[in-house]
Amino acid sequence: MTDLTQEEILGWYAELPQHGPHDAGVGHALITMVEPHEGHEHAYNRWYEDHHFFDGALQCPWMFSGRRWVAPWHLQQLRYPADSPVANPVNRGPYIATYWVTKDRVPEHQAWVSSANATQTAIGNVNRDRTHVFTSFQDKIGTVYRSEEVPNDRFTLLDPAAGLVVETIDAPTKEGRDALAAWLLDEYLPSRVTPTGPVDSAMLFSVNPPFSGMKPEVFAVLGNVDGGGRRLTILWFLNKEPLSIWEEHFANEVEQVRAGGLGEVTFVAPFIPSKMGTTLYEDQLRGPAS
Repeated sequence: MTDLTQEEILGWYAELPQHGPHDAGVGHALITMVEPHEGHEHAYNRWYEDHHFFDGALQCPWMFSGRRWVAPWHLQQLRYPADSPVANPVNRGPYIATYWVTKDRVPEHQAWVSSANATQTAIGNVNRDRTHVFTSFQDKIGTVYRSEEVPNDRFTLLDPAAGLVVETIDAPTKEGRDALAAWLLDEYLPSRVTPTGPVDSAMLFSVNPPFSGMKPEVFAVLGNVDGGGRRLTILWFLNKEPLSIWEEHFANEVEQVRAGGLGEVTFVAPFIPSKMGTTLYEDQLRGPAS
C-alpha cells in the first residue's frame, strides 16, 4: 500500500462508500471495560482520551459515536455477583467505553482497526499499562424506551445519560441464547423500562468472540469473553445517578432474571459519564489502603 500514489489512495476512498449499507443507526457496539495498572492511571487516561479514543476508534470508518464511563470506588462496591466470570475480582475495570458501529459494517471497521493498530504500534503510540476485562464487538438485538419522547438510541452517547448500568446474562447453552434474548426484549425489559422509572432506554446485545485483529496481549486475555456463545449484554441508560436508585431498581437482578428460567446474571455494574480531557475521578478509582 505504501507504493500507492495520492491519487490512487483518494480513488479508494471514493470507491469504498459505494459498496454496502449506510444506515444511520446502531447496528453493533464495541464495549470495552479496562483496568489501568495501579500507579499508571494518569498516563493511561491521557493516552486513551487524547489519542486512542480518536485514532483507535472514532477516526476509523463506520464507528460513528462514542462515550467513556467511569466507576469510582464507591460505585465499584455495588457490583455483583462476587464470583462473576466477567470480572475477577468483580471490581476490576473502573473504565468502560461504548461505541456505535453502522449495521453490517463491522468487518470493514475491523480491517481498518487492524491496520491502525499496526501503525500505532510501529510508531510507539501504545499504552500497555492496562488489562482488558470485557471487550467485544457486539451485535444489537433491540432497544426498549420508556416513552416515545426518548431519542432514538443513535443519540444515546452524544448527550450522556446520568448513569449507565452494564449487565451480562448467560443462557444455559449456546443454543438457548436466542430464547433468552427474546424473553428479555419482549417481556423483561419492557417490565423494567417504565414511563416513571429511572431508565430512559435499555439496549440488548449479543456478545461475540474476541476480534483477532486486536493487539496480541488484548486478544490473549479475552478468550471466553462471549461465555462460549451464551452471553448477552444489557446497557441500561439512566436518568438518575446510579447510587440514588440502586437498592430499589438494580440490587436484585440475579433473582429477577433467574425467575424467568432462561438465563443467569453474570455481571451487574454501575457507571457515570467520565469527564473527558480532565483528571477527574483518577484519584477515586482505588479503595482505602489496607
